Amino acid sequence: MKYIVLIGDGMADRPIGELGGKTPLQAAHTPNMDWLASRGTVGVVHTIPEGFYPGSDVANLSVLGYAPSLYYSGRAPLEAASIGVDLQPNDVAYRCNLVTLKFKRDRSTAIMDDYSAGHIETAEAARLIKTIEDQLGNEEFSFYPGVSYRHLMVWHDGKADIECAAPHDIMGRSVGDYLPVGDGADRLLDLMRRSVDILERHEVNIERVAKGKKPANSIWLWGQGRRPKMPPFKDKYGLSGALISAVDLTKGLGIYAGFKIVNVPGATGWIDTNYSGKAEYGLKALEEVDFLYLHVEAPDEAGHAGRIDYKIKAIEDIDGKIVGPILEGLKNRAWDFKILLMPDHPTPIELRTHSSDPVPFVIYDSRVKGEGTNRGYSEEILRALEAVVIKDGFKLMDLFIAERP
Repeated sequence: MKYIVLIGDGMADRPIGELGGKTPLQAAHTPNMDWLASRGTVGVVHTIPEGFYPGSDVANLSVLGYAPSLYYSGRAPLEAASIGVDLQPNDVAYRCNLVTLKFKRDRSTAIMDDYSAGHIETAEAARLIKTIEDQLGNEEFSFYPGVSYRHLMVWHDGKADIECAAPHDIMGRSVGDYLPVGDGADRLLDLMRRSVDILERHEVNIERVAKGKKPANSIWLWGQGRRPKMPPFKDKYGLSGALISAVDLTKGLGIYAGFKIVNVPGATGWIDTNYSGKAEYGLKALEEVDFLYLHVEAPDEAGHAGRIDYKIKAIEDIDGKIVGPILEGLKNRAWDFKILLMPDHPTPIELRTHSSDPVPFVIYDSRVKGEGTNRGYSEEILRALEAVVIKDGFKLMDLFIAERP
């Protein structure tokens, strides 16, 4: 038996006027997702526990079967694991975004113009973070490059109880209202302010501006935490696993869960990611492991950007280039298999950030034969009378793994 979890990050949404009251999932052409929904068990799951910020870290932790109330310690420690940074007990890891701030002429205030600095290329970003490390790094602070705009700062013997805002939540707003607050916040503010002087005159940004691209003219520190303690997935469920994602925090979860991390060439976390490669590498991984967690970031990024067209395209590419080939590949190998298809959380276009709304899921078991129904895969499942409702998101994995046809 093979178990496959397919995550379209932020894929769920709310009705949109420009789509005639439909959601991107409803508007998209998704014959493979619809096929799974017509023949599988459908349900509603709350992946974000009450009192938790609706982040992908919390949501994916829930989907993997780990109760966030027991195991969540912050976003950045997961990313640290992904890029090979071994956190010590007194280290506090912070997410270090490269962002674009738009300043007033007198430099008195600035707005968050772009949380991703125009989805800056990884090679360019690495040069910027190296300069930040050279000029701001010391015995107290260390900076590490990640992917695109997503990087890491480690505060040795640092403070973790500081209120920090996620940059993708404050797009178009004055950053003065969302700066770090609490014991130690002055140290973070000092780093962020000094980074502006360093980055604005960096040759990478001079070249980006000349080409009409957005400059990565500041770092933004947030998502902090200490190293988590999680039992291996194999100890919980008796299954060996592999994980595919372009996102460091998801890879970090996989590392702490004891999964094999499969790196796919051309996996970017954006709408240009290598969808087909993820399907191909996923099927190869299943020849060696029992469980595959395949995560696609693109719908979430499209939601943050407020791009309906990008979100629909990302959903259709997941359906045509991942779900379809995965189904065909599994059938050709004559394996018994189960597929769990779902978003981790919604990223509504109208909000341009995550919400805590429940999400629709489908569990398909290849051993269950039947004609199927006319049901498709969309948020309509949330209102289906036959839908299974799971209030504690981490219990969904128990249902998925349960050995029953």
